[in-house]
Amino acid sequence: MDTTAAHDTRTGVVREGARLAVGRDVDAPVERTATALRDTRRWPEWSPSVRGVESTDRYVETGTAGRVRVACRWVSFRVTAATRLRWDWRVAGVPATGHRVDRYPRESGRCRAVIEVPLVAAPYVPICRRALDRFAALVEGAE
Repeated sequence: MDTTAAHDTRTGVVREGARLAVGRDVDAPVERTATALRDTRRWPEWSPSVRGVESTDRYVETGTAGRVRVACRWVSFRVTAATRLRWDWRVAGVPATGHRVDRYPRESGRCRAVIEVPLVAAPYVPICRRALDRFAALVEGAE
């Protein structure tokens, strides 16, 4: 990960090549955090832009497809790549945000959830920050 460009510690936003990485520390183990991030049933609970989800898989994998309800309309999505700790997707056929969980060495009860935003979608950063705050509250409260 190239974080040498711009880094703003107040907002938790790092430029990584052609993307902005919006991050938030989560006081929860990596596995629990990553599982929650991949759980399509939980997306409406933490994402301000997702109102509903219909998906072929509950936990995203490469090839998971479905649709999300955004701004009162349903749009299709397909997960283009997924591992245990990260996934990327296309929404309405357009490359969209990436999602990942970063480990902190020697800190098993803490990690960082990150949403990667294409530079052209930089105005979406505040929504991602709000989503990560809601996501952290959900995961931290799941003990």
